[in-house]
Amino acid sequence: MIRGALAIFRRDMKKFISNPFVMFITLAMPIMYLIIFGNAIGGTITGIPLGVVQEEPYTSPTPLYEAGLDALTGFHQPGNPALFAVTVYSDENIAREALATGRLMGYVVFPSDLVPGRPVRLYVDSSEYTIPALIQSGVAAVLVQVQAENPLFVNNIYGTVEYLQFFGVGVIVMAIFMTTMMGGGIALIRDRELGITEGYLVTPVKRSSIILGTIGSGTVRAFLAGFLIFAVNIIIAGVLVKGAASFALVLLVLLMTSIGVTSLVVALSSRFSNQQEYASTIAFFNLLLFMTSGAFYPVIGIPGWLSWITVINPEYYAVHALRSIILRGQGINVIGTDLIALAIFSLGAIALGIMTYRRTLE
Repeated sequence: MIRGALAIFRRDMKKFISNPFVMFITLAMPIMYLIIFGNAIGGTITGIPLGVVQEEPYTSPTPLYEAGLDALTGFHQPGNPALFAVTVYSDENIAREALATGRLMGYVVFPSDLVPGRPVRLYVDSSEYTIPALIQSGVAAVLVQVQAENPLFVNNIYGTVEYLQFFGVGVIVMAIFMTTMMGGGIALIRDRELGITEGYLVTPVKRSSIILGTIGSGTVRAFLAGFLIFAVNIIIAGVLVKGAASFALVLLVLLMTSIGVTSLVVALSSRFSNQQEYASTIAFFNLLLFMTSGAFYPVIGIPGWLSWITVINPEYYAVHALRSIILRGQGINVIGTDLIALAIFSLGAIALGIMTYRRTLE
């Protein structure tokens, strides 16, 4: 009994040692979790875009406005950069539009001198996590610092957004990636190991048809997974989609993300000969992309040396687009950049998938 167990032990250890790639990924993953997860989640949030407005009518800026503007510009926690990136607006309507389109995360309106005791008004994008509380506490601390006696009126423009709703949008994107990368990719490698892929080549079916059919089936699976989690998110988290146009935009984002991810999986899976190496690589990609997508924590809190990944991360654009539609009720004018980025990613991934999978077939 012991001899048989030792024989199996030696066989499995030799198999593990003979694959240095899997050994490296196995040892590197905990380090990557420490570096990426530790820095992407719970980082120090600074540079929050905040607008400042002097309430009309006024002939000249009030002492409260001038003191508040100066204090907000320099407000910071010890050892950290300024909490706010302050922009001065001459008109409240302009500041309101900037907040509605995502260029600001809040704006402060200082009252005029015509009626004493009027409140300082603070309007906050309440769809983000942690940031609304930071803005409110920072503005309140500034009012104490300048010895203002005016009360602070806070307006969360999107109501109360729970963390479950904030995170739930990110889970929709994760479902698409996990379904395609773990399910579709491993299935492709298994088909190649069983000779099913080679069997396609003896049929009249064209190689391009094989590739497009593979990408198409993977896209449908990913889209259905994303839509299912979206429906579950409505039930559990209580999010609502406002109108048919917003619902159509959600479906468009899910479809574009599914196409791009499926094509990327086809490209990646064609470069691996066994499931173990593929699964190890995908685990690394999932960590890198999901942790820097803003699904867990606002991307503004990610340190600069890691934030560049968000620029090339399709998950970031998908999460931002879905959050803008579902939580903020925004439209194509706000998510246009996200759709362009997803389109570029999808087209590039399709081209890469076709090129690499064609090599596998040949």
